[in-house]
Amino acid sequence: MDKTQNSAWGGRFQEATDAAVEAMNASVAFDKALALEDIAGSLAHARMLRARDIINGDEHQAIEGGLQEIAAEVRSGSFEFTVAREDVHMNIEGALAERIGPSAGKLHSGRSRNDQVALDLRLWLRRELSALGGELGAVVSTLTQEAEQYASVPMPGYTHLQRAQPITFGHHLMAYASMFLRDMDRIIDARKRASVMPLGSGALAGTPLPIDRHRVAAELEMPTLTLNSLDAVSDRDPALETLSALSIVMVHVSRLAEEIVLWTSQEFGFVSLSDSFCTGSSLMPQKKNPDIPELLRGKAGRVFGSLQALLVVMKGLPLAYNKDMQEDKEPLFDALHTVRQCIGILPALLEAMTPKTQNMADALGDGFLLATDLADHLVSQGVPFREAHHVIGSAVALCLDRKCRLEDLSLSDLRTLHPAFGDNALEVLDASASLAQRDVPGGPAPKRVLEAIAISRAQLDELQKKVLAGGPSGIEKALHEGQELPK
Repeated sequence: MDKTQNSAWGGRFQEATDAAVEAMNASVAFDKALALEDIAGSLAHARMLRARDIINGDEHQAIEGGLQEIAAEVRSGSFEFTVAREDVHMNIEGALAERIGPSAGKLHSGRSRNDQVALDLRLWLRRELSALGGELGAVVSTLTQEAEQYASVPMPGYTHLQRAQPITFGHHLMAYASMFLRDMDRIIDARKRASVMPLGSGALAGTPLPIDRHRVAAELEMPTLTLNSLDAVSDRDPALETLSALSIVMVHVSRLAEEIVLWTSQEFGFVSLSDSFCTGSSLMPQKKNPDIPELLRGKAGRVFGSLQALLVVMKGLPLAYNKDMQEDKEPLFDALHTVRQCIGILPALLEAMTPKTQNMADALGDGFLLATDLADHLVSQGVPFREAHHVIGSAVALCLDRKCRLEDLSLSDLRTLHPAFGDNALEVLDASASLAQRDVPGGPAPKRVLEAIAISRAQLDELQKKVLAGGPSGIEKALHEGQELPK
């Protein structure tokens, strides 16, 4: 048989594809991940074709039955994908033809692989982003639990990696809860824009067949349709937006991981990690290395690279579809797998972390962390802040000269620097008092930390409802879970 007949485009060609070209052109090695999404789109498309009398009842029954058989084999891992059929779409269509005969060819009426892959990718993104949204929620939940436990435990806060002012360990953890809540919101937002139905755009110019795009969208529970066929088949914004959101997630993961690495070092000694989340050295028997936080930090670069790769692929492409776009999937698949792996391990890592509260408290005694409180005392006495700032700078210089702490100065020492120091000036040099006075929304006062936890939990509840409300369609759930298809 003429080898050109094996392809979806063989009629125009007189020679078989070169083996090296076939290998490079084929995408099934990675786009087979879209198999169940491809079948979901085909089921919805077939139902629409039947409703519009483009296929008859027997043809539709055979197509739907054959696709369900293939889906079962995909789930079990027994379906055989072949490079000769190039991509996931032709593998499934070819397998369907082997089962039901020429009627399988009618399934492609009114669609192209261009709008088919655009749909498959959007369905896959919706499912993956829904799962990631739930996993981010678990991270936030763990952070709020840990922050609640340590809402009153003081520790140094830092700027420029220099000790700056007292905060609490709970306040520090809640900074990351805020980051991951924003990440959840971005993921939900990216999923919303991915849930736009492109099928019916054809190769680039739609179809003259009397299709019903709204019916397909309703079957797949996609609320809106793409408005331009050229854009629909060549748009990879859902992938780019997802990779952008994933990159920001990994910025936050990496920052948290970096702090855990620092905190577990002997130089800081602020936390200890369970042995189950560390490794040792093959040479140095005393070592306990925070390998998991280090890997989390390192994997961020991998995700950033995926975003950059797709940006470069897309930046100069003319409308409409170009084969370059086949390069969208591998970085996207890898990035989502990487991020979900990292986010998935974070709750257990956080629970494996135990703060060394005494070391944190001891660290508050060095570095003049209460200098700003002393300046604020002068402000309360009517001294302009800039003048107070200069006075306390002189007090720090005096301490450095004497090799002592601010707490070691006497009230008369302070009054030689400025007469406005009140009788209670030295009372402000207390970390607990400092924290209690920073009683503003979002501040580190323990009661404000608890307030932030309550607000964050309410925000988490709302975001989790949104995650559940915008997930995969009934058809997709049935295919992935091996359940009966919804009617």
